Amino acid sequence: MHLEETTIASETTYEGKVFYVTKDTAKLEDGSLAQRDVVHHSGGVCVVPLTQNNTVLMVQQFRYPMQKVTLEIPAGKREPGEDPAQCGLRELREEVGRTCQSYTPLGTLFPTPAYDTEVIYMYLAQELSAPEKQQLDAEEFLDITEIPLEQAVQMVMDGEIEDAKTQIALLKTYFLLRQTRKKNA
Repeated sequence: MHLEETTIASETTYEGKVFYVTKDTAKLEDGSLAQRDVVHHSGGVCVVPLTQNNTVLMVQQFRYPMQKVTLEIPAGKREPGEDPAQCGLRELREEVGRTCQSYTPLGTLFPTPAYDTEVIYMYLAQELSAPEKQQLDAEEFLDITEIPLEQAVQMVMDGEIEDAKTQIALLKTYFLLRQTRKKNA
């Protein structure tokens, strides 16, 4: 079939805490065989916590692979089989100590579809509760910062926010709110 590949064989070559890797043999549409290395990941969720003042609660944390502190929206890994919406609400509570009354799906994204099965679910959280104590995971250290939405969007456009899920979720939030304002005008 056109633009399809069929897995003929699969061998696990690495098993870690967060993901595992397989070396697959795939049959291509012309009948030839190709090796495909695949990172299998249970996926993740990210949440744009938008305050009544139109500011976004963001987190700063050290990202070991990049060897730098990044500015991101709250996010986390889904446990296998965990409902994405519930995972996002859990991460909102754990990372910024908030709950919300309004929770809007912003869609999904494939961060690296060439070799990784990860799917990230995005949500917009509004009507936030008063701040409570963070409930960070062991080995998790982060600071909360609050940035006006328009400034955060400009930071994305200026290359100051490099995290892909944060970029996409902020831009989708900004566009969604603009559409809502136009409809209500």
